[in-house]
This record gives sequence, C-alpha cells and structure tokens, in this order.
Amino acid sequence: MSSPLVTCQWLQENLDNDNLVLIDASMATVIAKEPIVYDQPVCIPGSYQVDLEGRLCDTESSQPHAFPTENQVTEEARRLGITSESLVVVYDNQGIYSAPRAWWIFRAMGVKHVFVLDGGLPQWLAEGREVVSAPVANAAMSGSFVANFDHSRVRGWAYVLNHLENDQVTVIDARSRERFLAQVPEPRPGVRAGHIPNSHNLPFANVLEGDRFKPVSELKAIFSQHAPTLQSANEQQMVFSCGSGITACIILLAAELAGYDYLSLYDGSWSEWGRDASLPVACVRP
Repeated sequence: MSSPLVTCQWLQENLDNDNLVLIDASMATVIAKEPIVYDQPVCIPGSYQVDLEGRLCDTESSQPHAFPTENQVTEEARRLGITSESLVVVYDNQGIYSAPRAWWIFRAMGVKHVFVLDGGLPQWLAEGREVVSAPVANAAMSGSFVANFDHSRVRGWAYVLNHLENDQVTVIDARSRERFLAQVPEPRPGVRAGHIPNSHNLPFANVLEGDRFKPVSELKAIFSQHAPTLQSANEQQMVFSCGSGITACIILLAAELAGYDYLSLYDGSWSEWGRDASLPVACVRP
C-alpha cells in the first residue's frame, strides 16, 4: 500500500482483517468549514473512537490542540489494541477534516501502517454501506505499541523563525485567503491578523473535491501553482500551518499524495505565532 489513503471499497473488504484497527477521529467542534450535522450519531462497524481534543492533546500546553506526548499516544494506542502489525485506518464524520490530524499524530509517533479513509463517513454513507449507532469501547486485548516521537515531523516556532529566509524550507498556510491577508479578524481573542512572512497560502478546501481529495495530478498542479518556489520532492522541506494545527494536516497529506517528502507540521500554527508579539507578521492590520 503505497498511498496514505484507502477507499471505502478497500475498507469494506478488510473489515474482518484481524490486523485492522479502525478509528473514528471526528471532533466535537468543527471550525473553518460548514460542518456536516447528522440526525443521530453513526459510525462504521468496528470503529474505535479517539478524542483529539482530550486524550490525544497535550492538555498541559497553553496552545489549543497541542500535539500529545509519547505517554498519551502509547496509552491510547494500547487501548485501541495497536501493535507493530496493525493496519490503522482513520476517518472522520466530515469527510476529510480531522482524520489527517490523527493520521499525522500516529505517523509522527512511529505507527508504521496508518491510513486515512478518503471521504470518511460521508463517502461511506453515500455508497450505501452499513453503519452502527456506537463505536467499540475498547479493544478485546491491549496493544503492545510504544510511541517513539520523530521530532522532525513536528516543528516549533523557533524552527520556523530560523528558516524564514531559507529557500529550502517552504511554509504553507491552510487558512482562508481572507485570514491570510488580514482582511478579516482572527477568531481567537488576542491573535493578530496576517501571516508568517514568506509563507504561501493554500486554503485546505482547495485540495478537496467534495468530501474527498482531488486526483493526484490536480494536487501536483495545485502545489506548483500555490508554492512556485518548491523544488523537487527530494530537496524541499515543507512546513504546514493553519489556525491551530488541525487543517494544516489536510494539506500536509495532500502534499504527500502529490509526491513530496520531508513534510512537517508547525503545531502551534497561527494561534501561537499570531499571539506572540515578538514574532514577525506580514499583512498586519489593526
């Protein structure tokens, strides 16, 4: 499996696979898009549910949606029954929204085989596939996975600041064009409007077609258009940012689909950068 995505058909055919760990990573709060609202809670059969805003968030950090610790991921992965042999598939109830965040958390923490369901629950329902009313509480047997954080996959503000003039590092912002250009105020109190100097804007909706990712050929063209300084996949480092580290993972996943390597997440994103008056901002408005 060379792609980080799986289709609903593949998932249907593998629901009885003993190595499959299916995870519903839907968030209670959906921001930066018009949320899909369901009449009643539903999920794909055999799903476990993870809490990206609680159990997989460093709640001791002052930043919203801060990346979890190794201990948190180890504990959650073992609750889900994850081992070194597991095929982990993540989806969410918005199509493509928070699942890429969970995917990147597990990837950064050393899960070898983790994928995102393209189109998520909306696509599963559109294809007329079976759903159930509640997730599975816990795995029948505890997993043996131990998290090992690869820090090169998640960057802090200091790394971004130190590479603003580096042609080999490109920062891409997933927020709306209006927020990027400071044409509208930021939704979080105390956060300045504008963007990281020399960063490129690629709103996350631009890499999606309905509830799914656009074809790879279109994604390659989009990255070439929105980030013209990008060199070959083997030369360029790409750092992804957004409001608080959630939707940045959507375009990060799109970049991997387009064939780019050396990808990382600026986890603090604009909620951190825009609040710190010592950090430079472009397009600032009162």
